Amino acid sequence: MKQVIATSGAPAAIGPYSQAIASSGLVFLSGQIPLDPTTGALIEGGIAEQTERVLQSMKAVLEASGSSLGSVVKTTVYLKDMGEFAAMNEVYARHFHENPPARATVEVARLPKDVRVEIDCIATVAK
Repeated sequence: MKQVIATSGAPAAIGPYSQAIASSGLVFLSGQIPLDPTTGALIEGGIAEQTERVLQSMKAVLEASGSSLGSVVKTTVYLKDMGEFAAMNEVYARHFHENPPARATVEVARLPKDVRVEIDCIATVAK
């Protein structure tokens, strides 16, 4: 059985997908991009500001599912420019400072709305 997770604390899905799906004690978050959850507008700033907004959105979706950033077991970070890895990683490390999850980071040719970063994750959910 799967449960659709949705919250106003993160941007609404901009296509035919859910913000997250919970199933069998896990929650699978769709990729979050740096959109303001209230207006749907791209947030201003560079990679640090965009990464911060993405992680805030992830936190909101995880909390709506009964999970948390501390329960994340795997993330995938998609960067428009691998040259921005260090700046992204500095913000990321503030959110995952204890027992960080497994992670893959890849540079991609293009992301939705031409953002600089997108992150998805898998987390455990307390039953």
